[in-house]
Amino acid sequence: MAQIILHKADTRGGANHGWLKSFHTFSFSSYYNPERIQFGALRVLNDDQVDGGMGFGDHPHDNMEIISIALEGSLQHEDSMGNVAVIEPGEIQVMSAGTGLYHKEFNKQADKPVKFLQIWVFPNERNVQPRYDQQKYDLDSHRNELVQILSPDRADAGVWIHQNAWFHLARFDQEKELRHSLHMPGNGIYIFVLKGEVSVAGQELSERDGLGIWDTDTISIKAKPGAELLLMEVPMQV
Repeated sequence: MAQIILHKADTRGGANHGWLKSFHTFSFSSYYNPERIQFGALRVLNDDQVDGGMGFGDHPHDNMEIISIALEGSLQHEDSMGNVAVIEPGEIQVMSAGTGLYHKEFNKQADKPVKFLQIWVFPNERNVQPRYDQQKYDLDSHRNELVQILSPDRADAGVWIHQNAWFHLARFDQEKELRHSLHMPGNGIYIFVLKGEVSVAGQELSERDGLGIWDTDTISIKAKPGAELLLMEVPMQV
């Protein structure tokens, strides 16, 4: 029988640093909840807003797959590998931190906030060579369907990471029911609602709600017009 965990938007941890407003689905920084450490290999799901011209200075990472998805505005990235890039809506960025790197992120625009998701996934291989990638995706040309933006296959659609994980985004302009089959036994799915209303496994979800489901082979998603969601399939054992 499928197992389900529901995280309503207003139960997330939060931090307001003035220039940074962040909501944490899982324990992060000063927010600690022993019942919300991770969902399988999914360790961090932060919903961030950074004021114009502000950002995070140089800081280190290692042995983590770090994914950023821009929602609004422009996020500038610089790292110790020499990459300089701007991430905008319709783009996903990934860093395999591996043996270690430094990077910084800041709002490229001075007069408006940038909003983005930062996601950490435990890798299935440690101490790899650090790497960076960034890809575009197009939801408007593929409305009412799941668009793959990440996988473990470097020849597949979207970016790739060192983990048997698959991410999809979807944007709906009509009422729609989708069925999604998991790629691997032992994986689970975490759904994060970006906008609107969806129903998954009999649970009604609204904006910024999250739902994890595992011990199942397929899931059914019912979306209302105007809904947007992020679907993350990850191994449950790490």
